Amino acid sequence: MKLDKTVLLTGATGFVGKAVVSALSVKELRLLSRKDPQVSNAKFYKAEICSLFDYSAYLEKVDVVLHAAARVHVMSDTETDPLEAYRAINAEGSLNLARQAAAAGVKRFIFISSIKVNGEGTLHGKPFTAFDQIDASDPYGISKAEAEIGLRQIAADTGMEVVIIRPPLVYGVGVKANFAAMLNMAKKNLPLPLGAIHNSRSMVALDNLVDLILTCIDHPKAANQTFLVSDDQDVSTTELLEMMTRAVGKKPWLIPVPMSWFKLAGKLTGKQAIVDRLCGNLQVDINHTKDTLGWKPPISVEEGIRRCFAASE
Repeated sequence: MKLDKTVLLTGATGFVGKAVVSALSVKELRLLSRKDPQVSNAKFYKAEICSLFDYSAYLEKVDVVLHAAARVHVMSDTETDPLEAYRAINAEGSLNLARQAAAAGVKRFIFISSIKVNGEGTLHGKPFTAFDQIDASDPYGISKAEAEIGLRQIAADTGMEVVIIRPPLVYGVGVKANFAAMLNMAKKNLPLPLGAIHNSRSMVALDNLVDLILTCIDHPKAANQTFLVSDDQDVSTTELLEMMTRAVGKKPWLIPVPMSWFKLAGKLTGKQAIVDRLCGNLQVDINHTKDTLGWKPPISVEEGIRRCFAASE
C-alpha cells in the first residue's frame, strides 16, 4: 500500500537503509546519504550527518524522517577518542538533523537506535524492556543513548513526534561481521566445539525490522514511544548454528564442549569479550511493541536464516 507521505530517509546505502528503500512505497521518497544509492524512484541528496550541516532545503514539506544513518559499532576501533567519534555523528549529528526537522514542520522523526542503550547483556530469563533505565557502557551505546535523550527533549519542546526503535543484532541479506562468519561456517559444516552453548539471545531478521519501521511511519500509537524489536524467538548459539547448517541441507556437526571451558579459556587468553558474545545472554521483551502497535514479526528465525542463504544461491 502506498502511503500519502513525503519521507526523508538517511543512511540509504546502509544495511538497514537499503532494505527500507526496497520495501517503502510513499508519495515522495528523499534519500540522504554520502553515496548515491542509484534509486530511480527517489530524490538523492548527498550529505554528511554532523552537527554543522544545513539540511533545511531537503526537509521542506517532509512528513516523516527515517534516520538510519550512524557510525556503526566496530570491534577494533582505531580512533584516538572513539566516544567523540561516535558522538559527533550518532548524537550531535542526529540532534542537528532533528532540530532542523522540527523547525521545518516535520511531523514524525523515527530514530534507529540500539539495544546497547539498555546494556551489554542480561541474566537468563530477565530480558531488557523498553522501560528500563539506560545502562549504555561502550562508546557506540553511549552515543545512541545521548541521541535518545536529546530527541525526547526536542519532542517535548517542539511537538514533533519522536519514535525510537532499539534493535539487537540484525541479520539478513548482506549481513557482515560475526553473523556472516557463522553463515560461512555453516556452509562448510566443519566440526566445531559449540554443541553445548546453552545461552539465550534475541536477534531480529532484517525483514522484521523493516516491517516495524514501516509500521511506525503512520501508526498513531507509535508517537513518542520507545520500541524494542526482535524475532520474538530467542535462540542459543548452538541452536543458531544448527538452524544455519540445516538451512543449507546439511546435518550439524557440533561437539558438546562445556561453556565453563570457554569461559576459562577467555580469562586465560584475554579474550573474555569474545567468549561473552559467544556464551552470554541478551534477551529483549517486545510485549510493549506488540501490544501498542498490534504488531508481530512477520517471519521466524528459521525463515530469516533461510533467506540469508537463498539470496546467495
